[in-house]
Formats: sequence, structure tokens, C-alpha cells
Amino acid sequence: MEEKVTKNNILIREVETKNIMTKSTLPVGGYSVNPYVGCTHGCKYCYASFMKRFTGHTEPWGTFLDVKRWPALKNPRKYMGQRVVIGSVTDGYNPQEEQFGNTRRILEQLKGSGAEILICTKSDLVIRDLDLLKTLGKVTVSWSINTLDEQFRADMDQAVSIKRRLAAMKKVYDAGIRTVCFISPVFPGITDFEAIFERVRNQCDLVWLENLNLRGGFKKDIMNYIQEKYPDLLPLYDTIYNKKDWSYFKMLEQKAEQLARQNDCPFADNELPYGRAKKGYPAIVDYFYHEEVRGTENTGKRRRS
Repeated sequence: MEEKVTKNNILIREVETKNIMTKSTLPVGGYSVNPYVGCTHGCKYCYASFMKRFTGHTEPWGTFLDVKRWPALKNPRKYMGQRVVIGSVTDGYNPQEEQFGNTRRILEQLKGSGAEILICTKSDLVIRDLDLLKTLGKVTVSWSINTLDEQFRADMDQAVSIKRRLAAMKKVYDAGIRTVCFISPVFPGITDFEAIFERVRNQCDLVWLENLNLRGGFKKDIMNYIQEKYPDLLPLYDTIYNKKDWSYFKMLEQKAEQLARQNDCPFADNELPYGRAKKGYPAIVDYFYHEEVRGTENTGKRRRS
């Protein structure tokens, strides 16, 4: 196993894995592909940081990356009609992808498979693979954008700027590939999803919304950040994340539905079938209560009382 430390103090090592495809436990179902273990974007709210305990790493999350090596897919047609999510607990287009090319490698192996491919990223490196994406049939590229404030973005992650993400989204959208603006996580009192919607409505087919989940070990860090930078919001965060009062997100869901009605856009609280939206009329899909989606046979539908 080769191991090295980069000039940015990122520990890189190569690891062998028998199978790059794993059955997904995500609400959208299908299969998950994570070409890397870890993610160097270092998002302070990263739900995937729980993966560290399975890696053997002692380094902080965001400071290591395992580059997977796997045998080529023997039967890509096995995934025909299946959703294949690339980047469920990593970003397949982290900066090191430019060197190692793992995500491009799996995309090449999926050519002709008939799979429906969903790429989740915070990067504009995906533009490098536009030629390949155009050959893959049903492809969706989703960018996580939860603010238009570059300072808040820089406080939360080390990925590329919001400006670069938006430019990449437009380029992919204009190339005829379905795009998603994933407004996630929605920070109470900080994320202005209506402003983001207006900014992206002419360059994406779907707008997804997901609440900030502080069940992970990073809860203390986020609460300390709010206390330091947004002290007026601390009572709201205490109400939501300590007293478990979710009425704020219920209010936001109503606002999202109202926003959809005002703009003649489809609104849903569960997964929509593959398709492209008329320009300026993206569908709005909310996952404000992703805790309730668990254990629902991956339909994406919320349990309702």
C-alpha cells in the first residue's frame, strides 16, 4: 500500500477493494459508488465523517484520502435501469481526482450499462468529463450550494467557490445534461433558499432541499460557530437541535411549496422520475426531514402519520 503526504498535509494512500459498487441505503435507492475514502473538501458539517471509524485513520476528517483500486466491472449491464450514485460519502471530484482519475474510470466502465447515473459534487472539475457524460444516457449532476455568501462558504468548506460551482452548473445544463441545485444543508436563519432558487432557476432542472442534521460529532463545532458568528441565532439552534422542535423546518417546507406555486414549478416531497424541466421551471423536491426517510425501503417517501 503506497502512502504519501502532499504539500497541503493531506495523507494519500492507495487501497485495494474487491467491488466498487455497493447496494445503496440512500433514499434514492440503487447502488453507491465512492471512488475514494475520505474527502479533502473538509466540510465542517459533513455527515459522512462517521466513516472515519471504519477506515483505520487517526487523522482528522478532511486531511486524508484513500484512492481505491478495483477490478473492472465484469458485467456493466447488470446495472441497467438502476440508479448509480457517485459520491454518497465522498466527492468523486475532489481536487485529487485531477491526478488519479478514479471517477472518470468508473464512468468509462459504466458506458453502455443503461444505468441512471447521479453525480453529487461541490466541484467544477466535472466539466473535464463533459465529453464522457454526453455518452452515458441518463445522467444527473448535482451541486451542493447552500449559500450565495462566499465568506460563509469558506467558513464551512474548502471546496471551490460558489461562483465556480454555478458556472459549472450552467455549462453542464447547456450541454443538455440534467442538473440539480442541492440546497444542502439548509442552515436555519442563514441559508436563503429563495435567493438561491432565483439565481439557479434558469440553469437547473431540479432544486433539492435538505435540513442541517447535527446528529454527528460535529454538532459542538457548529453550535460554537453559530455562537461566535451568529449569536442572535443561537436560541433558534438551541430550540431545533437541543429541544428537538422541528417547527422551523415545517415552516420552511411551506415556504418552499409556496415558492413553487408562485413560479409554476412542480413541488414534491419525494423522488421524481428522470426528466428535464422547461427552462426557468425547475422542480422543487424537499428532504427537510431526512431522518424520517430512513427505513422506508429507499423509496424516498416520507413516513406520514
